[in-house]
Amino acid sequence: MISSIFLCHGGPTLVVEKNDYTDFLKDLGKKLTPEAIVIFTAHWESEITTISSLNNTYDMIYDFYGFPKELYSIRYPAKGSLEVAVKLQSMLRTNGIESKLDENRGLDHGAWDVLYLMYPKADIPIVQVSINPFFAMEKQYEIGRDIRDLGKEDILVIGSGSTVHNLATVNWNSEKAEGWAVEFDDWLIEKVENNDKETLFNYRQLAPYAKRAVPREEHIVPMFIAMGSGNRDKPKLLHQSYAYGTLSYICFEF
Repeated sequence: MISSIFLCHGGPTLVVEKNDYTDFLKDLGKKLTPEAIVIFTAHWESEITTISSLNNTYDMIYDFYGFPKELYSIRYPAKGSLEVAVKLQSMLRTNGIESKLDENRGLDHGAWDVLYLMYPKADIPIVQVSINPFFAMEKQYEIGRDIRDLGKEDILVIGSGSTVHNLATVNWNSEKAEGWAVEFDDWLIEKVENNDKETLFNYRQLAPYAKRAVPREEHIVPMFIAMGSGNRDKPKLLHQSYAYGTLSYICFEF
């Protein structure tokens, strides 16, 4: 059985950076060797949960602007899996979660940014899934819980987003983490490690600096989905670091 994980995918430049977090991701990919990957990405929003269902190689989506030209030439030739997509949709349907298949959408940087570092050979089938940031956190958790059995088939569920994600506070010249960002993350970490789901569901009212850290919820949603799909009795923090003052790099194993 394989666990689920939540990853912060950072900025698009992550794939060409060299730091503690990129080293961690490369090492993590060597430790986790799934048969397939289902990745919920903060960069694909839809009202109805939408599942990539192509069998051939994904096109690339460069959903960012004003970054170095080399990033727009990055290729990650991963293939999809219709079989896993249909399995996932069946699990959701059984539990009353509406979903639909999409055989055309490419991989966005919320997916390929981390997969490029973890699995550079692009030899593991990928199924990309959208999120709805307007669902309550309890609902996000339920979506994850409904697909928990994927882990029994060695299918890794990844939630790809961020905890602290306020681009207005990013300082591209800073190498020191801002105290308020760390305080918010430390609060999350404590609640996650203690499986305090009810408090986490209400993080926006209870966590310090929550509205500053999470001005819009699309990037934290994948954490709750990964939490629901986990098979560990006790969640575990695998990594914590920061870039550009407030950009959080956290990984949980659920």
